[in-house]
Amino acid sequence: MKIKALSRASYKTTSQKGDLQKEHRNLDPKYHPFQKAKEYTRAVTSVKLDRMFAQPFLGSLGNGHRDAISCTATSRKNLVSFVSGALDGEVRIWDLATRKEVAEIPKAHYGIVSGICINSESNTFLSCGYDGKIRQWRLFPDTQKASEEDEEEHGCGPLDTWTLSDGSGFKSMDHHWREDQFATASTTSVDIWSFDRSDPIISFSPSKIGWGDDSVNIVRYNPAESCLLAHCSADRGVGLHDVRAGTSLKKTIMSMKANALEWNPMEPLNFVVANEDYNCYSFDMRMLAKPKLIHRGFVSAVMDISWSPTGREFVAGSYDKTIRIFHYQKERSREIYHLKRMQRVMTVDYSSDNKYIISGSDDSNLRLWKARASESTKQLRPREERALEYRKALVKKYEHMPEVRRINKSRTIPKLIKKQTNIAHIQKESANRKQENVIKHSKPGSVEVKSQKRKAMVKEVS
Repeated sequence: MKIKALSRASYKTTSQKGDLQKEHRNLDPKYHPFQKAKEYTRAVTSVKLDRMFAQPFLGSLGNGHRDAISCTATSRKNLVSFVSGALDGEVRIWDLATRKEVAEIPKAHYGIVSGICINSESNTFLSCGYDGKIRQWRLFPDTQKASEEDEEEHGCGPLDTWTLSDGSGFKSMDHHWREDQFATASTTSVDIWSFDRSDPIISFSPSKIGWGDDSVNIVRYNPAESCLLAHCSADRGVGLHDVRAGTSLKKTIMSMKANALEWNPMEPLNFVVANEDYNCYSFDMRMLAKPKLIHRGFVSAVMDISWSPTGREFVAGSYDKTIRIFHYQKERSREIYHLKRMQRVMTVDYSSDNKYIISGSDDSNLRLWKARASESTKQLRPREERALEYRKALVKKYEHMPEVRRINKSRTIPKLIKKQTNIAHIQKESANRKQENVIKHSKPGSVEVKSQKRKAMVKEVS
């Protein structure tokens, strides 16, 4: 006796009651003469929806600090841990998931907290200040302490402290990506420290190698080459050091001072520098004579930079009270964030999941933003995800069309920034016109024309 069983493919049936039935369509183009027109209309609708739902600001972290934010740090292994330091010497630990304060260290340093970094195991963090001290703290302290005398017992006091013999103040610090060591930048040298020793294991003094007597403001480890270290100094210099050999490699002098430096986590040969001349510069460490690309858009000094974990975008905060997100290969920003009450942005950080941005400003507040302004924070259903992917594909396909491009690039910009941008355009056109007139009325070849990349650099020091 033969038995025939009914079998249906999963894609032909609905998963639950109420789902839409699969619709069978003939995809032959001759039956769909207006397909491109329909797609274009959908692309315009999609890009309009994208701008309509663009609400990047999520909220503030707790009640912020008592003074302006000076430095921040995120964990490379933990998504929720975040540490911030202020100008009054206070350090606070935050939980990004709940946006609440975990612990407060009111007198971590006497004076400005100039640098914070979380160790490679994400269980402790280091802080340094202008008081010339480096302190190690627990990242997850027990906040239920009975009194101030029990600080060390309950984990709220410093685990260890380091100082330089000459008492110099520290300007910046960074932890190694894998090993248990960290680097500091002070007014006299760049120092490499180990947790097991009270003195630096290696010191680079700019005055001894002929790089000048100016203090070093920023120091950063390379994410791939464990022995490579980069720094920015007060003499407008950007230099590289080889920790393994204990030597300084090369240095380049820019036309204005660099305020921040960050390595690309996915392309460790490249790094970006935030400059006082309102621009960000992408460099290849093999050729420091000129930058690879100039990222423009700000109307005041760029204060801080942070790379996304994917290495395809970076966020920059400026003195003009705005935050801009740049693609690493594009000159102009894809997004600009600002608020009416937000003041000068001093620090910016990308979260480890590439979804959020944390900014700290001198109005003592820490703010949480979405990395993609119109992205939903809730869990999407499969149908919603497919619809979202379809709309993104349509916008990408027709992004060159005038109407789609205009809507996609439209942003609400503060009146002051728009006015300063227009003034900068007029000044640039005037300078170009003057240069053309000088060349026109001079002997051929007597006037040297420099590109914008060359103008940003002064000289290279080996």
